[in-house]
Amino acid sequence: MVLALGSAAWYYSPQWRPWLEARLVHKAAGPARPPARPVPVLTATVNQETVNVYLNGLGTVTAFNTVTVRSRVDGELIRVDFSEGQMVNQGDLLAEIDPRPYETQRDQAQGKLIQDEAALKLAKVTLDRQIELMKQNATTPQLVDQQEAVVSQAEALLMIDKAIYENSLLQLEYCRITAPISGRIGLRLVDQGNIVRANDSNGLMVITQLEPIALVFTIPQDEIPRVQQRIREQQALVVEAYDRDFRTRLATGKLSAIDNQVDATTGTLRLKAMFDNKDHILFPNQFVNARLLIDSLENALVVPNAAVQRGPEHMYVYVVKPDDSTVELREVTLGPIESGQVCISSGLQVGEVVVTDGLDKLQPGSKVSLREPDGDGKSSGKGEDSAKGKDSAKANAVSAPPTPVQKSPESSPGDDSPGHGNGSGSQKRSS
Repeated sequence: MVLALGSAAWYYSPQWRPWLEARLVHKAAGPARPPARPVPVLTATVNQETVNVYLNGLGTVTAFNTVTVRSRVDGELIRVDFSEGQMVNQGDLLAEIDPRPYETQRDQAQGKLIQDEAALKLAKVTLDRQIELMKQNATTPQLVDQQEAVVSQAEALLMIDKAIYENSLLQLEYCRITAPISGRIGLRLVDQGNIVRANDSNGLMVITQLEPIALVFTIPQDEIPRVQQRIREQQALVVEAYDRDFRTRLATGKLSAIDNQVDATTGTLRLKAMFDNKDHILFPNQFVNARLLIDSLENALVVPNAAVQRGPEHMYVYVVKPDDSTVELREVTLGPIESGQVCISSGLQVGEVVVTDGLDKLQPGSKVSLREPDGDGKSSGKGEDSAKGKDSAKANAVSAPPTPVQKSPESSPGDDSPGHGNGSGSQKRSS
């Protein structure tokens, strides 16, 4: 019976073996995996623009003239004719010291001067008479010589009295304190009614010139040849002053001078720029960020900085294929970065679409779908990470044009970036 059953099973195996294998394989494999879902991403289009290249440096606003106004005479301060923070012009009256003691000294000097003029006149008349008598042999040469000496003494005394009189007028003029330069007055240091002393170390007020004003900033010593070359090619280089966060441009001026030596401790060179400062937005001793326009790249390919990723050996971006919405990894060579836009020297073409957000979920060949940012700059898709507001603002739809390059500083993401000496550590990666 066993042999008969074995023979029958072998004989009919073509009928039952496929059915059994199908059952066993189906149970071992389990349920079929669903197809992979497209990765929601944000994209931007490669655009061709003119990019300005800047050298950034920390600078200090410096006034051309700063004057501490002091009194040149002693006396009571009877008048203060200015307000704190007021803009004054050269020659404006600022304060007045009690002039009465100096008026008395002037009157005394004037009276002594009149007296000496009369004495000199009498000495000259007497000398003329002695000369006439000498012609008639009615006097002696000794008397003539004595009278000539008296005239000389009277003339010298008259000169001394004139100097005393002029000094009294000068002291009286010093009672009126005027502005030596045009500028802004700081906080008042002495109040009306106080007794002031000549050349007091504290002074009465401080006047600072604001129009024009200077900015002293530094650049790395490696950039000196480029700056000198640009000065030879173009006489005036544009310098822009920004606030501490590089968000607001405060003023625009021109490079006026270069220091004659490099600071050995920091390896930097000091440069000086001049600003008209008509709106008085720059203040002396204010710390600002200076940007020196060093070059301008025409028809440069730019993409958002968030699209560029650093690999172990090269920089790359993910390019969206228009035919099947899949991505491919593309090696790129970077140029300078400006306003969150990085210049691409090679690896991309105008009009290609690159991924700017959602890069951490991508692999070469992954299928993607366009994810629109909401009003808060967050992802609207379920189960996906929220896009950062900054990256969402920079990213655009595939059909939308890229954001124009703004004039705000960024660091170069690669050491091989032309025009920038910053390291690649400043490259930002979107989450």
